[in-house]
Amino acid sequence: MKKRVVVGLSGGVDSSVAAYLLLEQGYEVIGMFMRNWHDESVTLSDDCPWIDDSNDALLVAQHLGIPFQVIDLSKEYKERIVDYMFAEYESGRTPNPDVLCNREIKFDVFLKAAMDLGADYVATGHYCRRIEHKDGTFGLLSGLDSGKDQSYFLCQLSQDQLSKALFPVGDLQKSEVRKIAKDAGLITAEKKDSQGLCFVGKISLPEFLQQQLKVKTGEVIEIPADLPQLISYQSISPVLEQVEELSKPFVFSKEQGVKVAEHQGAHFYTIGQRKGLHIGGRPLPSFVLATDTQNNIVFSGQGDDHPGLNRWALFIKNEDFHTIKPSLHFDVGNTADFKVRIRYRQALQEGVLLRKEEGYYVLFKSLQRGITPGQFAAFYDKDELVASGVIFS
Repeated sequence: MKKRVVVGLSGGVDSSVAAYLLLEQGYEVIGMFMRNWHDESVTLSDDCPWIDDSNDALLVAQHLGIPFQVIDLSKEYKERIVDYMFAEYESGRTPNPDVLCNREIKFDVFLKAAMDLGADYVATGHYCRRIEHKDGTFGLLSGLDSGKDQSYFLCQLSQDQLSKALFPVGDLQKSEVRKIAKDAGLITAEKKDSQGLCFVGKISLPEFLQQQLKVKTGEVIEIPADLPQLISYQSISPVLEQVEELSKPFVFSKEQGVKVAEHQGAHFYTIGQRKGLHIGGRPLPSFVLATDTQNNIVFSGQGDDHPGLNRWALFIKNEDFHTIKPSLHFDVGNTADFKVRIRYRQALQEGVLLRKEEGYYVLFKSLQRGITPGQFAAFYDKDELVASGVIFS
């Protein structure tokens, strides 16, 4: 009896080829499009709205001869993703909705809907790989196309979720995926990759946030690069005994810099942000160094090598640390070397993970630009993603 797989058809080439490959492998395949969004007022006009993607997904399903349906998850998406985003930005943190969308929507609500259809698995077009270890547990590996690897976005999945997940394109290069789509006559073969929120499309983030968060004019204060406290921080040779101090965020005051612009609300900005600051007349590009949502101040600095933008360490609370690999366990005082990624597409960085009573610290071998509270740190053992955590500081 054939195994049944429900594929999350997004209307893009990757999920289209995933469905095609599963058919070729002998699975019974059902296509399902997730509708997560109703408000098109903040969707950028030059980006395909969800209805176009849904139509493309339908055409792919018809071409492959598989059943197709649309599932409306907008209620769950608002409750679990959108409300979370608003709350995080309001508190001065920067969320990663794509990571949460995979954990809460694709591999939870969508997975349950697929199981209700009698599915054995769900499949997506993610560039990553699933393996089964000798002990029966599952591992998540990077996609073989290093330029498209999307394992980071799945860093919060559980063993149960992984056990029911298939990633058919994870062993392929993007060029191979497009060739397969073209040879198979799929309408999505030349379609551009989507950008923006998970299964929503490209949105205007400021307009999106202003639906809930109030505009509040404040000052942008530029911090000089030669501030003594920053120079001394960068010049040290970091050791693990100092990790608590090194993981603390930089704290600036208005008196340490000069006003260079005004902003519309400190909660709209994120550490490392360059676009949207509207600062002119400076010798180098300006970046957000820190935000003070209590006093509604944005602190900026010139150049991405500004010492206020680069730190040695980060901290993750106990309750925000998540292990994918069940055998991975840290007692207080334990340390381990990992490759670490603190944002999508970042090259893997060398770091030491230290467990202390209050949580987990990471000391990097080199300075890290734009460590951002609310984002996820993902931990790799070679090419296997074994754990992750929400960056607190």
